[in-house]
Amino acid sequence: MSDLAPLAEAVVIDPLVGHPADYHVFHKFLDRCKSLPAITTAVCWPLSDVALRGATEAAEEGLIKPTLIGDEAEMRALAAKIGVDISQYPILDADNEVKAAELSVSMCRSGNAQAMMKGSLHTDELMKVAMARDTGLRTSRRITHVFVMDTPAYARTLLISDAAINIKPEFEDKIHIVQNAIDLAHALGIPEPKVALLSAVETVNPKIPSTMEAAALCKMADRGQITGGILDGPLAFDTAVSAHAAEIKHLNSPVTGQADILIVPDLESGNMLAKQLEYLGGAQLAGIVLGARVPVILTSRADSAETRLTSCAVACLLHYATHPVEIA
Repeated sequence: MSDLAPLAEAVVIDPLVGHPADYHVFHKFLDRCKSLPAITTAVCWPLSDVALRGATEAAEEGLIKPTLIGDEAEMRALAAKIGVDISQYPILDADNEVKAAELSVSMCRSGNAQAMMKGSLHTDELMKVAMARDTGLRTSRRITHVFVMDTPAYARTLLISDAAINIKPEFEDKIHIVQNAIDLAHALGIPEPKVALLSAVETVNPKIPSTMEAAALCKMADRGQITGGILDGPLAFDTAVSAHAAEIKHLNSPVTGQADILIVPDLESGNMLAKQLEYLGGAQLAGIVLGARVPVILTSRADSAETRLTSCAVACLLHYATHPVEIA
């Protein structure tokens, strides 16, 4: 109970949601992409308004060169209904979602697509095919997901992982989750990201597994087993993003109050955190899957075309971070 009083006081004194609206992150990503060639992208099952608009708007912005994969007759009918011209884009006909996912993954495996974009099918349908051991997009890295957040309440890019792929990650999975997120931060222009390993408290408690894992991950970073970022944890959410909360709790760390990456204990907590920031905190978000052969643009079926556009920009930056020779 002693840890709750400072938390409540910090919320009263330093309410993040009281800051003026100022979106300051995503436009920088889009600006950086203007000097980069569009990446060839397999767009899987874009059979909703926002999915089809998101793909075509990203193409119009010069972010992607899409191949539309799905039921051709339905896609053309949808395009006519919503007033979108898809005549200039290649189409691969697939009569169901599984077939569309298989064709999308095949394009990426063969090198005919530099990224894959989820349309209106369920995430499980796409990722089951993408994660197949022999025919999917696996690499030596674990496949993980990152939400990239632009929130008016926070002056930094905020990455949250893993909130969409790994349900209850084992400790070895956490190593990959952290390293993948650090590598993405580098691609987004953050040279030494500050990584907060989240839990409910800031002290190591054997009864709370996430605190034990946080301590071990920090020691791995100290020994050079995780590289490219500054790790600290366990940290509660308030001390990760609020310097004032950290001061109240007498925490002195290079990460507190200025975290760039939030590593969550499990998918449930991460997904709820990201969507709370979006729906109650006014944040904009992008979604990307890491650790696969190509970036996978993974957005919710409820996400806007704007979110899909920004997710394409993140994928573009990630691709050229690992393929610099391709930059024109």
